[in-house]
Amino acid sequence: MANILTSLTKTIWAGIALTILFIIYYISTGGALDTAFWSTILRYAHVLAGIMWIGLLWYFNFVQIPNMPKIPDEQKPAIGKVIAPAALFWFRWGAMATIITGLLVAHLNGYLIQAITIGLIDGVAKHTAIGIGMWLGTIMFINVWFVIWPNQKRALGIVEADADTKAASARTAMLFSRTNTLLSIPMLFAMASAQNIWG
Repeated sequence: MANILTSLTKTIWAGIALTILFIIYYISTGGALDTAFWSTILRYAHVLAGIMWIGLLWYFNFVQIPNMPKIPDEQKPAIGKVIAPAALFWFRWGAMATIITGLLVAHLNGYLIQAITIGLIDGVAKHTAIGIGMWLGTIMFINVWFVIWPNQKRALGIVEADADTKAASARTAMLFSRTNTLLSIPMLFAMASAQNIWG
């Protein structure tokens, strides 16, 4: 077991294998590979991607940003050159995967247009809730790709920038990251309530 757990790749593949066993069990007990099954698979992928995205968003805001002033200057390059770029990679691609799988789930289940229009077409409360969640998630996605990431590239020195630009970019990235943290709270409630309260 230690051989698996000491390697992230092996750990992930072991998790996938266990999930596949669960799916095989579902099929062996008469489960159909119908629209409900594929909707479940897409929703599962959506939740996994969302955990990656929001987990890293909260890591940045609850752990990294508040603790950076406590790190000695000579140790900060380890964060800026190694940890932050890796976290930002998974952060932005987690956001992309969350948006894509979310749209696919809504399309497959036949409520994409109703959700995009926040339930105004059909007046269904569930579509209003999921639509609000989708729009909040979309704003957050736009912030990640078009504000946070370009500013982080300057702040971390991934692209060339002078000291003043780096400082301004770091502040902009932090403020938009905090905006996303703020939006993540009602966004997650909208998503959860759409499936449970209004469903």
